[in-house]
Amino acid sequence: MGFGIIGGMDHLLPRPRLTETGAGSAEIAPGSVVSGPAPLADAVRLALPVLGLRPGDAATAAVRVAEDPGLGPEAYALTIAGDGVRITAADPAGAFYAGQTLRQLLPAEAFRSALVPGTSWTVPCGRVEDAPGFSWRGAHLDVARTFLPKREVLRMIDLMAAHKLNRLHLHLADDQGWRVESRAFPLLHEVGSHRPRTITSHRGEEPAFDDVPHGGHYTLADLTEIAAYARARAVTVVPEIDVPGHASAVLAAYPALAARPRERYEVLDRWGISPAILSPLPATVDFLTTVFAEISDALGDVPYFHIGGDECVLDDWAASAEISAYQASLGLESVGDLHAWFLRRLADALAGRGSRTVVWDEAFVSGGLRPDTIVMPWRGEHVGRRAAAAGHDVVATPVFPMYFDYAEAASPEEPAGLGDAITVADVAAFAPAPPAWLEEERARVVGVQFQLWSEHIPDGRALDYRAWPRGCAAAEIAWTGGPAAEDFLRRLDAHLARLDAFGVEYRPLSGPRPWQRGGAGWRRHRPGDVAVQDVMRHLHELSQSADSTRPSM
Repeated sequence: MGFGIIGGMDHLLPRPRLTETGAGSAEIAPGSVVSGPAPLADAVRLALPVLGLRPGDAATAAVRVAEDPGLGPEAYALTIAGDGVRITAADPAGAFYAGQTLRQLLPAEAFRSALVPGTSWTVPCGRVEDAPGFSWRGAHLDVARTFLPKREVLRMIDLMAAHKLNRLHLHLADDQGWRVESRAFPLLHEVGSHRPRTITSHRGEEPAFDDVPHGGHYTLADLTEIAAYARARAVTVVPEIDVPGHASAVLAAYPALAARPRERYEVLDRWGISPAILSPLPATVDFLTTVFAEISDALGDVPYFHIGGDECVLDDWAASAEISAYQASLGLESVGDLHAWFLRRLADALAGRGSRTVVWDEAFVSGGLRPDTIVMPWRGEHVGRRAAAAGHDVVATPVFPMYFDYAEAASPEEPAGLGDAITVADVAAFAPAPPAWLEEERARVVGVQFQLWSEHIPDGRALDYRAWPRGCAAAEIAWTGGPAAEDFLRRLDAHLARLDAFGVEYRPLSGPRPWQRGGAGWRRHRPGDVAVQDVMRHLHELSQSADSTRPSM
């Protein structure tokens, strides 16, 4: 299908495949009736909460919903005429997205939490036919370094749903915190979920700390609630327990699982990479498969489970006589081979529970992955292409331009970021499946995802600032399957009124508001301290081997 956006439908975001505008408009008054198969009609109702649509029969319905399996997953058709709205979809996700498109055709007040008196709830007549370009349209939320309360996770799901994003990657464990209850190993959340202080100084400065306790975790019941809330909004939760590195919080609770079990470990109070690493011995595998099962049971249906595999300092494996003997017993030549074996063992266990494993690209470089493992190449398209050529499905997650912890401008007015700069325009111009790749390599790119690492995201307000409107550009390229159209910034300008109504404290395109600036305290940004171009050059060199680091402030 081509694009045909004209008239009253020229402000939709992400951009649909096809729109046609007709004459006149239709009214959808609050409390109107929606008819059709319950799973589909309920999805439409959920997409338009402010209107309070009521289920009923087609004779009195302002919105009629029908099922059409021929449209394909997540696809929909939306027709608006003088006598009301007609929606066809193959599944509840498609019906939900039709409802989100309809919501954008209404006044921006449709994004508020309550009705605004005097609003004219009319939509322009016309037709929309739409389907996603990628099946994986993701947002990564790091709740390990900075814990975000459940309400912020639920709100992120709402914002993702409004942008037709469908994968919430929850980074639940890292050196700085373990964020989920374990009934089998309760010290994980009792000990590993909090730290006494957090570093506030910048890279290259004398270390300084806030001396403020930080912590928190989600109960298993919280995970069940989050997953159910997400599922109703066409979002799949992808849990991540990053192993075998990034293990300080785990080892603070259970040091016997370390490659150096006599060492004393603490939850890290600073950023960067720790040499703390889990041992690859059978006891560790048994421990992790038990924890993975707890998380999977709480979430319910878990089609994807991320196990990290990145930034592993393997020195302690090489120095351990017990681990070296175990490596030899497996017939493995190097600790790199052992790293690959360990991840493959966990992936096999997850496959037995019906979950596909997802890893960062270092795990691919180590080799030995299950063929069905999904690779996230954060170090750029060069390693992503290698993974695709090897037959792995790939989700594009490169530092540039999909790391939203980087500042949006090299300006002292910005709040502190990991580095600078990644702009809305950078994101909008990104091609997740580069045209230069072979057709079969491009076909392996199943999606794209933006990352919100939380060293500099202390709360929900900062999360809003980092995620939006760059997340709008990410939603555009994820849904359309390529770089944003030339009219993207014009449509984004109209879309910001919807975010205002939603209550999103996004970064204005012109720069931060006075209260969003970094100031001279701990939030201050240091322009040029870490430039994304230099980082990408460094990562390209490192990705030629299994040794790498994610740059930190």
